[in-house]
Amino acid sequence: MVEWTEKERTIIAGVFSGLDYEDVGPKALQRCLIVYPWTQRHFAALGNLYSAESICNNTKIAEHGTKILHGLDRALKNMDNIKAAYKELSTLHSETLHVDPDNFKLLAEIITIIIAAKMGSAFTVETQAAWVKFMAVVVAALGRQYH
Repeated sequence: MVEWTEKERTIIAGVFSGLDYEDVGPKALQRCLIVYPWTQRHFAALGNLYSAESICNNTKIAEHGTKILHGLDRALKNMDNIKAAYKELSTLHSETLHVDPDNFKLLAEIITIIIAAKMGSAFTVETQAAWVKFMAVVVAALGRQYH
């Protein structure tokens, strides 16, 4: 079980309060699909993924990126038991979608990069440490079914 300080909880909630889900979510998924093209195999049903331009103009990709980012709300609301909160999603991604669990880490890193760029100097070392810890717990919870 992960222990959270009140300061970490406050920082993470603060990051969420400033998130523009409809901006950060699509940008994160688009960047993941472009930078790590092998991740595209899981999104073929969402349409044309043949170029960076087509990925960035794909409304289904944008919608799914927003959905992914909203999915992090579940972790925020269940910080004391993120594993349980993501149990069904872990099973879905493992047994049905067959997503490589390393992809969760890649997407978490991209989300962190985009948030850091948006926050600028407000993304302090302390903020980064709390956010990276939070995302690591989410990634571990999503990958739990694979172990």
